[in-house]
Amino acid sequence: MSLNAVRLPVNEAVRESSSQSALSECVSRTVRRYLADIGDTSCDEGLYALVLREVEGPLLREVLAFHEGNQSRAAAVLGINRATLRKKLAVHGLL
Repeated sequence: MSLNAVRLPVNEAVRESSSQSALSECVSRTVRRYLADIGDTSCDEGLYALVLREVEGPLLREVLAFHEGNQSRAAAVLGINRATLRKKLAVHGLL
């Protein structure tokens, strides 16, 4: 087992993998590992804000790359307005 891995009880691990999508499963594993790593240390900005900040940039970057830089198609796939996409790209330094 790696240093930052969290071992789930067998019945919980089986239930989780059968009821969650691969993306949801990945997020669950990563959040559990992060929580185990930080223990009782508080996250100054809040865990919710931290996760959104850490996930949004790579999500935008990958969707935009998949659509070969076409912001209109990327925005449509993301379900947001192109102007909103541009604002988010600017915030993450992706413009």
